[in-house]
Amino acid sequence: MTPRPELTEVLLDGDGAVATITLNRPDQRNPLSGAMIRDLRSAFAWCKGEHDVAAVVLTGAGDRAFCAGADLSAFSGEQSVLDLHFGRHGLVELFLEMTELGKPIVGRINGHALAGGFGLACACDLMVSVDTATFGTPEINVGVWPMMIQAFLCRKLPQNVVLEMVMLGDRWSAEQLHGFGMVNRVTSAGALDEETRALAAKLAEKSTAIMRLGRDAFYHQWDMDLKAALEYLHGQVTLVTLTEDSAEGRRAFFEKRKPEFKGR
Repeated sequence: MTPRPELTEVLLDGDGAVATITLNRPDQRNPLSGAMIRDLRSAFAWCKGEHDVAAVVLTGAGDRAFCAGADLSAFSGEQSVLDLHFGRHGLVELFLEMTELGKPIVGRINGHALAGGFGLACACDLMVSVDTATFGTPEINVGVWPMMIQAFLCRKLPQNVVLEMVMLGDRWSAEQLHGFGMVNRVTSAGALDEETRALAAKLAEKSTAIMRLGRDAFYHQWDMDLKAALEYLHGQVTLVTLTEDSAEGRRAFFEKRKPEFKGR
């Protein structure tokens, strides 16, 4: 196992096949400060390079909030507009690195996920949410617009739902977003850990090689037109079937046994 990065605002538990990344400023509802974003990027980079990690759980410390969004104190500093603009690009890099991780990310939504925190939740592949959590883009209420978050919202929700969210700034319940298919599981606070562990463990049992190829292909074809997507995915099918794990999976099927994947 490679040495873990030194982190100040994020906790990283990397024992076993499932790693857990925890936003760790519960007293301030886990805001996305510059340091938090840098820590998240370092933690995800470690998970990507760690061979034994097959799935990642992303959550927040405490029971009030998963992440309340950007640290608004950054807006009141002495930085120039250009410094703030380029500084925010770290969030773009974080979102892209999450989609390019090659391993499934389960969002354990332990509390409210708002603004940038909602975007962080949306960047997860799957979400398990406590039933008391709320989600929303309140930026319009303070004279801002959820620009980067829109990229995920427009790909995961119907257009009119996104427009209502971003133009009104209201909060939405976990049950409402479950109805739209954005949240995969809604559970009580007492069952949140069990539900999350079960989902992450099931993901970690799959072939890491096939998971990486399939997940990468999913995000790569996200914005392609139909013909380009089909042509690209046609080639990816051949690549998948040439792996050792694919051959093992087919053998196990005919031999009526559980496959023994090697990640190759």
